[in-house]
Parts: sequence; structure tokens; C-alpha cells
Amino acid sequence: MAQAAPDANYIRDLFDRIAPVYDDLNQSLSFGLHKVWKQMAVDWSGAESRMNVLDVCCGSGDLALLLARKVGADGRVTGADFAVEQLAIAAQRAATRGYTTRTTWVEADALSLPFETNQFDALTMGYGLRNLINIPKGLSELHRVLKPNGKAVILDFHRPSSAFVKQFQQWYLDTIVVPTAQRCGLTEEYAYIGPSVDRFPMGSEQVALAQEVGFREAVHYPLVGGMMGVLVAQK
Repeated sequence: MAQAAPDANYIRDLFDRIAPVYDDLNQSLSFGLHKVWKQMAVDWSGAESRMNVLDVCCGSGDLALLLARKVGADGRVTGADFAVEQLAIAAQRAATRGYTTRTTWVEADALSLPFETNQFDALTMGYGLRNLINIPKGLSELHRVLKPNGKAVILDFHRPSSAFVKQFQQWYLDTIVVPTAQRCGLTEEYAYIGPSVDRFPMGSEQVALAQEVGFREAVHYPLVGGMMGVLVAQK
């Protein structure tokens, strides 16, 4: 039986605590492949020069900074997250890359985004939907702030449908993720990943949820044998 989902305050505090080591851990735990998956998400979003785009649950800014490169000096990227420590790191990284004038960082709840309806040309969300306490509400907010025909691209961990791949995923969590987190003193912080994946809707369920909140098209692309996936939904 899946464990009950933690509340929003717990999740926010968790991401604030891991902020200083978040990027290094992602690099180590994914063997660098997270960069490939994030670039795929940005490419699928259709972000182009001069666009106004959004990255929800932006964390330390990986996707937002890739978007900033796509939209160019005349475009705008807004990174939204409720973990202020992550936002501070994202802003520092943007400054280092010379993206300060094209990026804005906003403390925000993904279930009640502080943006106007039909505001953004495209948006991304990386490893955020799984952590929302109300996934349909989160998808509804993404739909609301997108302009007509805009795409929302959502990258996250998933439960594989294959028993063999699921067994491998559990081995990976137990043998790679947990010991690495322990060495960094973050055992509790990373223990939530397994239960959160177990609770997360499968790809076909995500497609149905996206369509229910108003997206006219939705496709889910499994990655890494189904351990990862990308939902592409068009308004």
C-alpha cells in the first residue's frame, strides 16, 4: 500500500534543506543523464526566441536556464518555486550566465500560480508534479496560465509497468540513491522518492488528467524503460 502523501510544508522545507547539494546530487544520481532529459523537455516545449515562458517548480533553475538560452536576450523566463533557498541558487546561477535581465524568480505555490490567465507561450515542470498534493489542480493551473496552443512539458520519475524494470528501479533506489543520500547526511530527505513514485499516476493516467482539465492534446513519452517520462500537453 502506498504511503500517505506528505503535506506541502514538509515538501517545501525538504527542498530548502537539500538546496546546497541538490545540483551535485542530481548529477551523481543520474550519471549526468538528467541534463539530456531536461534538454529534451525544453526542446519539446517549443520555446523560441522572444517568447515569454515559465518553469514551474524550477528548483535551482536547470530547466529555466535552458529556456533562457532558447528565448534569447529579447525573451523572458519566469522560474516559480515555493522553496526560497532553491530560488536563491537559481538567481545566482542566472547571474553567472549573464541571464539576469531575461530571468525572473518568483516564490509561488504551483496550486495557485500568481500569474494572469493566458500569460505564457510555453512552460516546463521538472520533478514537480509528483510532489504536488493535488495533481489535477496543478495541471489545471498550468493550463490556465498557458496561451492557447501553448505546450506544457512535464518531466518526472515514474513507476515502470515492466516488473523487471520496476525491480531494477527499486535496486537503484536502495543501492545508489539511499547510500549516496546517507553519505551527504540526507537520508530522510531522499527517503521520500520511492513512496512519491508509487503514488504518482502512470503515463496513461496523466494523459487522461491533462485532458480532463482542458488540454486538447496530451501525449506521454516513457524514458529509461519507463522509470522516467515526459508528458507533453497542448492547450
